[in-house]
Parts: sequence; structure tokens; C-alpha cells
Amino acid sequence: MNSTPMGDRLHIAIFGRRNAGKSSLINALTNQEIAVVSDVPGTTTDPVYKTMELLPVGPVVIIDTAGLDDEGELGNLRIEKTYDVLRKTNLAIVVVNAVDGITEFEMDFIRKLKERNTAVIGVINKIDLKQVLAEELEKQKSELGIPIVAVSASEKVGIEDLKRVISENARFDQDQLSIVGDLIQPGDFVVLVTPIDKAAPKGRLILPQQQTIRDIIESDAMAIVTKEHELKETLMNLSKKPSLVVTDSQAFLKVSADTPTNIRLTSFSILFARYKGELLEMVKGLKKIEELKSGSRVLIVEGCTHHRQADDIGKVKIPRWIRQMSGGEIEFEWASGAFFPKDIQRFDAIVHCGGCMLNKQEMKYRMDVARENGIAITNYGMLIAHVQGVLKRSLEPFPAVSLLLEE
Repeated sequence: MNSTPMGDRLHIAIFGRRNAGKSSLINALTNQEIAVVSDVPGTTTDPVYKTMELLPVGPVVIIDTAGLDDEGELGNLRIEKTYDVLRKTNLAIVVVNAVDGITEFEMDFIRKLKERNTAVIGVINKIDLKQVLAEELEKQKSELGIPIVAVSASEKVGIEDLKRVISENARFDQDQLSIVGDLIQPGDFVVLVTPIDKAAPKGRLILPQQQTIRDIIESDAMAIVTKEHELKETLMNLSKKPSLVVTDSQAFLKVSADTPTNIRLTSFSILFARYKGELLEMVKGLKKIEELKSGSRVLIVEGCTHHRQADDIGKVKIPRWIRQMSGGEIEFEWASGAFFPKDIQRFDAIVHCGGCMLNKQEMKYRMDVARENGIAITNYGMLIAHVQGVLKRSLEPFPAVSLLLEE
């Protein structure tokens, strides 16, 4: 519960052909027996995820994948799962067996990674079986244009060098992002409205609330947490006006009514639309959702899996609001967790959760796929703010986006 969320960790994925030593490498990097190691090709089936602290990089997720050259019907499914991992990969490690060397197969895969602008490191494994000459290594680095490290995962040779190269090549633009820090100043008060209902996890706040509190504290500001029914009293008792009020989207109407208009107001979901996705694109998507009519198809997506309540936001409330907006009979489908449909061309719109459990790379993939297929996309908080008539006010903390609404 106190560890860095999966979505805020650098995602390092290990790719390669069967028996290249990918599982041995992940065990060596983590210094644990995370993955099953065997001489039998195809031992790794589904991707294996391991969260850890990799110094000096920090919190990471290391992902072991199935062989890119797997065979048969089941093998093709494994390869498909492996390629799905690419959607969330910040840094790809391509492993080859020193005996076989880097072949056209790996070169082609590396070219694809570079086309996707994914950072890549090459690893020549099993140098205990065949030595790799320094001149040969330098030539391959020059030809491929990527760092290459020679290691023996089983003997733990070269692992510290690999960790150093990972640190030097890790691209994690999430480090430059802020949930709310750029909207406030040191010493500011920020009031967070956090309803406690049946959907709230017992004994703790939901992840976006936890992360927002952490961001406020790191910005040297003060977080004041209250429930929606105590907001008015909370504001009256503060010694100075808060810089910002952030609310759970489902309490938007009451919170807007109880927050003076000279205090900026937004929601956790809108903050995360900016933090994990593209706020401007989601405003555009909302405008298109207004144009839905009978027979339109809408995909509702949640980045996690949870126990649905009787009046669940994604299953019940959002479909009801969209039908009210359109005045027609809209068809709905749902996706959750890591699953995201590949045939999204059949949908007219996508309504996504805030994406707190997904990393920015995965959210970017989903946004890009929607854009490439001309499909409107917005998120829960944007839709709720619009339905309850507070969208314009909730976007005032973001002047560039507010301007779009006026246009």
C-alpha cells in the first residue's frame, strides 16, 4: 500500500527469442528467483511483472516476456501478449544468445522499437559459453546505434554494467510531470474533497487521492482533506483562502455549490486526464460525444478491475448520462484492466477512467489509437462535469484548455 504505484514506475521489458536467457537475466537483475529458468524453449508463457527499486534509477517494473519466435497456435497467442507489453514499455532490453549472436531477426525487432521511439539496450547473454570480443561489440553498437552489454546472467557477470547502462538510457518523462504541483505555490492550502462511500477501499483512500496528497506535500503546500458534507464548514474555518479545491467527480455538483466562485475548482479525474493522458484531446472528445445518436456504440474503459457496486459509475451512471445527453438508444461495451480492444473502429466514442493504474506510455497508446481511428475519447470526470454543468468552471485552472471551450 505504501509502495510506488505501478503506473508511476519505469517499465523495463525484456524481449528476445526463446532460450536467449531472458528469465535468467531478470533473476540476475532482481537478485531473486522471479522467473522459472529452463533449457526447454518456451518456458515463459504470460509476461511476468516484478516491481523493485533499481538503483540509481529508482522504482521500476521489470517485465519478462515469452519468446518472440514462439511457434504454433498457442505460441502465436504468447507472441501477441509479448507485443502488448510494448504499449507500456519505457525501456526495451533485447537479449540474444552469445552462441547465435545478433541476427537479422533481432535487428528487425530493434528497428521496429526505434521506429516507435522506444529506448533500446542490447544484451549479449551467455558469454560463459562463448566469449564476445571487444572489437566485435563496438562494431555492433555502431551498426545498430544502441548500447550493447555483454553478460552472463547465470554467472552474474556484467550485471552491474547493465544496471549502469539502464540508468544512463532510461527515459521516464513521468518524472517531469506533476499532478497538481505546477498549479500551486509553496505555502498554499489545497482542499481535497474525498467522499467515503461503498466504493471506497476499507481503511484507505483511493490511489488518485493518495497520489495528489503526496504531490501537494512535495510542492511544499498543505493538503486539507474533507468529505463533501463538511466542505462548507472546512472552508469557513480556514485562516486563508485555499488556492484550489479538488473533488471526487461524483460530488461535483454539491462541491461546486459550496465552493465560492473566487476559489478554483477541479476534480481528481480531470487532473489525471492531464497527468496520464491529454486534457485538450479529451475536451475535444467530449464535444463529439454530444453528437451521438441512436445506434452509436460507446466503449467504457477502466484501467483496473474492481468489485462493481449496484449503481456503478462505469456500468450504470455513465451509460445513463450518455443516453440522456443523446436522447437515443446507445449501445455500450466495457473493457477493464490491461485489456484494450484492437478492433475499436466499430466504436463512435470511448469514455476512459482516470488511468491511475496505467502508466503514461499505455495511456498514450490508447489515446493514439483512438485518434488514428477518428474516435472521440474523454474520461469519467470530464463527462460528469459536463453533465452537471460545471465543466467550464472545472477547467478554469487550465487556461489553454478553457479557451477551447469558449471557441
